[in-house]
Amino acid sequence: MAAGIEGAEVRSGLEGVVVAETRLSEVDGARGRLVVRGHDVEALAREARFEDVYGLLLDGALPDGAASARIAALLGAARAQAFERLPRLGDALATAHGMDALRAGVAHLVEAATPEATCARLAGAVGVFAAAWARVRRGAAPIAPDPALPHADDVLRMATGECDPARARAFDAYLVTVAEHGMNASSFTARVVASTRADLVSAVVAALGALKGPLHGGAPGPVLDMLDAIAAPERAAAWLEAELAAGRRIMGLGHRVYRVRDPRAAVLEAALERLEAAGVGSRYLALARAVERAAVEVLARRHPGRGLEANVEFYTAVLLDAVGLPRALFTPAFAAGRVAGWLAHAREQLAEGRIIRPAQRYVGPRPAAPLH
Repeated sequence: MAAGIEGAEVRSGLEGVVVAETRLSEVDGARGRLVVRGHDVEALAREARFEDVYGLLLDGALPDGAASARIAALLGAARAQAFERLPRLGDALATAHGMDALRAGVAHLVEAATPEATCARLAGAVGVFAAAWARVRRGAAPIAPDPALPHADDVLRMATGECDPARARAFDAYLVTVAEHGMNASSFTARVVASTRADLVSAVVAALGALKGPLHGGAPGPVLDMLDAIAAPERAAAWLEAELAAGRRIMGLGHRVYRVRDPRAAVLEAALERLEAAGVGSRYLALARAVERAAVEVLARRHPGRGLEANVEFYTAVLLDAVGLPRALFTPAFAAGRVAGWLAHAREQLAEGRIIRPAQRYVGPRPAAPLH
């Protein structure tokens, strides 16, 4: 056994282990605060577009007007190029799961001439491939992108066939909100791959695989299933009690890091309020709020002091439904935003230049006799 390993503490799930220094984001679980390169996520979701946060993550600062326009043009051209590749993706878009389609589709890509162009190629492709899969799944033809549109507007239009300003702004706020969130499972996966000096395409393909897991990116759809099952606010407490008594998890509640309400839940709830003020109602918002209140009370009685409150998936489900996305597209939509964070993490790790190689402690059987 390697020196120092036998007595070392094993941290299951790497809980509390610091694996990198980063300039990308800070997740303050105790205070419920998310800072992305010096900016609170609440301010970014309210004031910035996805293009701006993409530039913030990859270039280190919020772009000004000219820089923002350049990024928008770069992403617009990348969407157009991704759409041209659709006929060469084989049966990728015919898969039953949207994340399988994304993983297979993105795996067809190769690096561009520059890192900047590669990042745009990947960000554009994730949005286009997700929208195209949603159309094919419904038996409809994919819709060609409009490179002149903002990224969020165009992805939503390609997925749903329409895009009014209110829904587009809400979807943009969503992409901004989920673009970056510390050392989550998929971003860590991207960093591990990048640490081997593999290319950015490989890092993103691996991250897509991690995001598919129900403990990471797969929760928003089941939140709507839960709301459908509850159906009315007065049924919430009893339904939740029955689920907990049966040993089942309550989707959209609790978080590995946050000990208070996830700040992104508040951001998306506010985006839903703005959407309703613009005349686009949500069939789930009132029920979701009632269920959240009931869940917090029920969980506080059962698990006092644990701080099991709404996480980002809870209001993600309500917002994505309100803008017109089918629940099967929720996790691919998450990827369309988080790809910016994956790329930023991969590039930061490449600059670090050291392979990620943690230790393990062997607890299996030993040979019957020494080798020598």
